[in-house]
Amino acid sequence: MNGTTNISTATGNGGHFDPQQAAALLDQTTRQTRRALSPAQPWLLAIRAIGVLVVLGACWLNVRGQHPYAGPTLAVLPFVWGFVVVNFIATVGMRVRATEGISGKSRLRPWEIIVLALAWLAVLPVIGGLAAAGASSATAYSLIPLTVPLILGGLAWAAINAARADWRPFGVGAGVAVVGAVGLFAGPVGAWAVDGVGLCIVLLGAAGAIVWQQHRSVVRS
Repeated sequence: MNGTTNISTATGNGGHFDPQQAAALLDQTTRQTRRALSPAQPWLLAIRAIGVLVVLGACWLNVRGQHPYAGPTLAVLPFVWGFVVVNFIATVGMRVRATEGISGKSRLRPWEIIVLALAWLAVLPVIGGLAAAGASSATAYSLIPLTVPLILGGLAWAAINAARADWRPFGVGAGVAVVGAVGLFAGPVGAWAVDGVGLCIVLLGAAGAIVWQQHRSVVRS
C-alpha cells in the first residue's frame, strides 16, 4: 500500500517514476549491494594474498639456513599464528555478516561453521599421535601444523560449496588443499615457501575470477 502510494504521489508531482523504472532501479541496487557486501571482495583477497606471501616468506627466510632444522624463531611464530587466526575469523565472519537476513544456501549454517572449525582443529590429535610415535620435532611441530590444516580446511570448504553448487569458492577450497598437499611433500623448510607462493596464487586467482564475473555482470546489464 505504501509503495503504491509513493509511486502514485511521485507521478502526480510531475515525475516519471513508473513501475518498470522502479523494478529496474531495484534490480540495479540489489546487484550493487551484493557486490559491495560480497564475503570475498577482490581487494580483500589481494591483501590477504600479499599478507600470506609476506608472512610465510619471512618464515622461509628464517629457517632455510638452519642445520639441523629448528623451526621459525619465537620472533616470527606469533605473526604466523596471528595471521592464521585472523584469516579464519575474517573468512567465516565476513561470510556470515554478508548474508545476514538472507535465507537459503547463501548463508553459512551453524553446522557448516562447526565443520570448518573442526577441520582446522583436527591437526591437534595428528600432532599428538606423531609426537607419541617418535616423529621428529620438525615433522610433528612444524611441517604438519603448516600443511595438514590447509588440506583438511580446504577439503571441508570445497565439500560445503560443492553441496551448494557454488563453484568459485569450491575451486578456492580445492586449491588450498592442493597447496597443503604439495607443501607436505616439500619438507619442513620447503613447505613455508610452497604454501606462501601457493596460497598467494590461489587467492589472487579467486580475486581475478570475481573481477571477471563482476565485469560480465556489468556488460550484460
